[in-house]
Amino acid sequence: MLFKDQLDFVTQHIKKNKLRVFMTVLAATMGCAFLIVLASVGFGLQDSLRNEILSNEKVTKIQVFGDKQFTEDEIHEIKGIEHVETVLETITVNATAHSFFEGRDTNSNLYVTNMQNFEQVNGKLAEGKYPSKSNEIIVGYHFAQTLLNDAERNVIVEKNKKAEAEGTYYDGNEEGYKESLIGKEIEMSLVPNTDTVEETEKMKYTIVGVMEKPSNDWMINNSVYVDAKQKSVLAANLSATTNIKEDEMFYSEFNIFADSMENVKPILDKLKDKGYSVYSVTEELDQMNVFFLVLKIGLIFVGTIAVLIASIGIFNTMTMAVTERTREIGVLKAIGASPKLIQRLFLMESTFIGIVGTLIAVAISYVISFVANAALPLILEAATGEDAFSKSDIIFSLIPWQLVIIASAISIGVAMISGYRPARKATKIDVIQALRQEL
Repeated sequence: MLFKDQLDFVTQHIKKNKLRVFMTVLAATMGCAFLIVLASVGFGLQDSLRNEILSNEKVTKIQVFGDKQFTEDEIHEIKGIEHVETVLETITVNATAHSFFEGRDTNSNLYVTNMQNFEQVNGKLAEGKYPSKSNEIIVGYHFAQTLLNDAERNVIVEKNKKAEAEGTYYDGNEEGYKESLIGKEIEMSLVPNTDTVEETEKMKYTIVGVMEKPSNDWMINNSVYVDAKQKSVLAANLSATTNIKEDEMFYSEFNIFADSMENVKPILDKLKDKGYSVYSVTEELDQMNVFFLVLKIGLIFVGTIAVLIASIGIFNTMTMAVTERTREIGVLKAIGASPKLIQRLFLMESTFIGIVGTLIAVAISYVISFVANAALPLILEAATGEDAFSKSDIIFSLIPWQLVIIASAISIGVAMISGYRPARKATKIDVIQALRQEL
């Protein structure tokens, strides 16, 4: 019996019982769609948390715990570890940088670092270049926005009052200095973070670079970054204003950077073996991945139950098909059809139901996923009265190709198994008894 004839045999029965087959396909579709949509919640939440973690941390950064101060020999030893890109020391100044420019001023955090290492780690700037002279500095992305005069501060206060009355807030993005700061000279004094309110003498610096915009919209970065050669100058100015000791003026933080995410874990293991207390965001990702793996397996298991329920309909449909076509089966056997051929014919029908149901389910699942990601933030915003959800990057449902493959394999596999017993029953029908049946 040719394959084309086998298809004709299957399609004739499907056309003859359109309503019953349609309802069976519908049940298979609902079961598979439920499996995909349910499991997609786990994939979506995992992706959202992963993006949130990676947006706040540089994934190749390895943090050193405590107040560990590396010696030159230790830094050289760590740099000698394979795949270590650099060891960056970031020094936080125990004072606020008060910057002045063209009748405007702003207060910022002040950091001291080796600019060559900083460039190697930080990469591309939003504007300008990295400093090549000791009196050149880099500023945060929002530094110009926070450079305000008294009139603009009064405007911001009024806009804040209006925004609060409407249940929102105003971030001051319409005010501030609007032109490029590259090449502009500013004056900067230091306000020690002590009881004294006296500022140091003003120092002149030239802005040569602006940092990239922070990954999160709510983050405001107006920090100032100066080269490590300026540390002694800053210490001298602070000493003239306050009595704090030099070791209290600066707080160092050491971070080790790998050349790629894949090499972070081997470097972590080597550093821990050497006795260093280190941590990487990749460890948090590993723990999160284990949790979500268990969650996704659980969701897929629950969804599979719906597919199994749908398989009852397929089993009933195939059983009725065998009963209704007993005479045809007898004729096939009489003209020499093998049991394997008869079994294949009915398995083809159950497989057809599984494949069609799966294809429709996948299409429906993507539609549901899209609607959920678009509508749920709006629903949560209406329910809570906050617009944080509408502005967030939370993914409620994500359907990767791996989930489609898994769900399709389960759905089609269950459909074939459901049709196997009725197909086996068809092969055992007695030819004489089948031919005696009335049409």
